[in-house]
Order: sequence, then C-alpha cells, then structure tokens
Amino acid sequence: MISILGLSCLSSAVFEQRNTEALAQSYVQTIKYRNLVIDLGNGLKTNAQLTYPAVGKGPFPGVLLIQGTGVVEVVNSTFGFVHKNDPKIPKTYLQIAQYLSERGFAVLRYDKRGLDANYTISDKNVWSDLKHDAQMALAVLIQQPEVDPSKITIIGHSEGSMIAPRIAIDNATKVKNIVLMGVVAQNLRDLQYYQIVTTPLLYAEKVLDHNHNGSLSLSEASKNPVFSAMVGNLTLLLETTNGTNHQLNSKYNTNKDVYISINNELKPKLITQFESLSVVTPGKKCDSKYACPIWLKSHYALEPTLGIIGNVSSATSILILNGENDSQTPIQQAFLLQQRLTDVKHPDHTLITYPNLGHVFYPSSQWFTEPTPFQYKLVTGIGPIEPYVLSDIYAWLESHSGLSHPYVTTTSTIGANSSSSSKR
Repeated sequence: MISILGLSCLSSAVFEQRNTEALAQSYVQTIKYRNLVIDLGNGLKTNAQLTYPAVGKGPFPGVLLIQGTGVVEVVNSTFGFVHKNDPKIPKTYLQIAQYLSERGFAVLRYDKRGLDANYTISDKNVWSDLKHDAQMALAVLIQQPEVDPSKITIIGHSEGSMIAPRIAIDNATKVKNIVLMGVVAQNLRDLQYYQIVTTPLLYAEKVLDHNHNGSLSLSEASKNPVFSAMVGNLTLLLETTNGTNHQLNSKYNTNKDVYISINNELKPKLITQFESLSVVTPGKKCDSKYACPIWLKSHYALEPTLGIIGNVSSATSILILNGENDSQTPIQQAFLLQQRLTDVKHPDHTLITYPNLGHVFYPSSQWFTEPTPFQYKLVTGIGPIEPYVLSDIYAWLESHSGLSHPYVTTTSTIGANSSSSSKR
C-alpha cells in the first residue's frame, strides 16, 4: 500500500511538472506576422496580414487565402456576416494561416473591399471586383521577400472556391496549387434555389410532416428554430397580396392551429421568395440574409465554375474539400467538379469529403450550417476547423510544394473521419 501511494505521488509530481512545461511551451513564438495594405486601385485600399515561420529566412512556399461570401474580416479573423454586438465568431482564416505558417508556409489573407469600422460592407461590390482584388493580393504575396514565387498556392473557401480557379487560369505560370473548400460548382442561382427552396421543403417533408400526408402544422413550424432560420417569419411568408398592400389571410391570423400543404402552399411561396432575389431594385441596400442585389446580378451572369475548371493548367494541382453535411455548398457540388476534372483528364486532382462536417468543416447538422450570427443561437455547425482537416491540407500542400515525399491517397481515409478519391 505504501509503495503504491509513493508511486502515485511521484506520478502526480511528474505530471504537474510536464503540464507546467507544456503550458510554458505554448508561449514560444512559432510564427511571425507583418501587417500590409493592398492598393486595389482607384483610391481604394484594404488591410492584409502575412504570417510566416519564426525560424528561417525563407523563402517559404506562399499561400493566398480567399474568403467566402459576406462581410468577412480576415485580418482580425472574423467569419461570416458580423456586427459589433453579435457573438464572437471563430477565427477560421487565422486558424488556417497559423497552422500552415507553423509548418513552413508564408500565408497572406486580406479584408474584403469596402469593409468599415462598423462591420458593414459596400453594397456596390460585384463579382469582377472580388476577382480583381484576389489578383492584386496574389501580386502582393509574390512580392514578399519571405515568399518563394515558384511555390504559390491559392486556397479559396465557398465563394473563394469560384475565384481561385479563375486566378489560377489567368496566372498559369505563377500558381502551382489550388485548394477549394466548401466548393461552388454551379451558378449561384442554382445553389440558392437549393438553399432557399429545396432544403426547406426537404426539412418540412422529413422532419415536420409527422403524418406523412404532405402537410405541416403552422404553429409547430413557426416555433421550430431551424425551419425559422431557413424561411424567416413563416406567417409573413404565407401572406396574400392585395394590390400594393399586404394583408394576412385570416386562415393564418387565428389562434387555432392551421395545417399547411407543403407542395401547394409552402413551395410556391418559397419559389416566389427565390425569384425576387433576381430583381435589382435601384437604391436597394444589401440584405444581411440574402446579400446585395447588384452582387447577385453579377453572379447570375457568371459562367459556372463547372464550365471553366477544365481550363486550369495540367501543371496546377487541385485539392477539393467538402463536408458531407454542408447545407451551404452541398457535397454534390464537389462531386460535380471531381467528375469534370476526371472527364478532362486533369493529371493531379484529389477530392476529400468529411462525414458530419458542415460548411466551415466543423461538426454540423445536415440541415443548416449558415455562418451568420443567428446561427450561433442554434449551435448547429459553426466552430473551429477540425484538426484532421487542417492536417489533410498541410500533408497535401507539403508534398505539392516540394517539401516532402509524393502525396499518396487511397480510396478509404486520409484524415480521421474523411474519405477521398484521387486522380493522377
């Protein structure tokens, strides 16, 4: 008994010492950073930050991060539509930058144009502006003395996954790799139909229609937080129009419960809501939920990424990552890009999918992972990127930047809970 107690005390002391050492080591500087200002032209500038390894003079392989849709401030590292009084949002892009810089890469990330101190953004941004800004950021990255201009990778997330291939096509001799995360393959209009019409209908049929008779309870549906996040105020959605005035149908303005036909009542209203997005009203400001009309119009006129991905140089390697529970850019988008790259016989592309992860590569419900502040109240998929996703990105980049042995994939798993396919 005495021997066991003595061993226990010794083990405790050793553990406390090791724990103290680990805590002290967490303060060791592993990366450096430099704040930059990117001149976008016409008097417009934006903030940027370069992170790079603390040890060594380089030059290091360079990585450009291109953010997704919305008011995204990547220098201070917020994510999604943000406002000063809203909950803190995970520092997604900073997380990627730090992880890669700790392992030998110089990473540049930049704020979206028009972002101001009140966390609002210009309602005049269009697709061509965003592509232009990414091009300017690429030029700045290449000019940094810590960066090896022959080893450049572009990582694009969500809307950034549409920009990255186009920048790679225009700079075939400069961009060695592209990584597409939460990918958009089709036109934004097709994707929004899925988000605004298809997903709410599927949720209504599979979750709210308990009797499987094609109807749902207005009371239950209105109180369901996930469904409300998808469609907004259901009663207002179902209102009738009388000339220029909107009056609630007495059917919905009652204390008694009402049952709604999913196909005959809900679906037409969702389609009408979707179609209203394509109407650009002069002077209309950005909508925090459905974005800016002028931005949407510029996207609707854009050729889908699926149509241009085959133009990426055969010398540019491609990694595609997608969560299988991503409701913003569903997994089918990644499959479409994979199919097209296989069809054009692109020599080096890899697809990795992650069960149970959502749009930001964090565990998520399959129904709703939109990265907006009200999403936090639902707690359904916004958080730091899972470590094994970052590990997969690093392993692929390391081999494709000439730092290690050739990258090898199998048809089973790469990172924990991931599945992959590869084409050489």
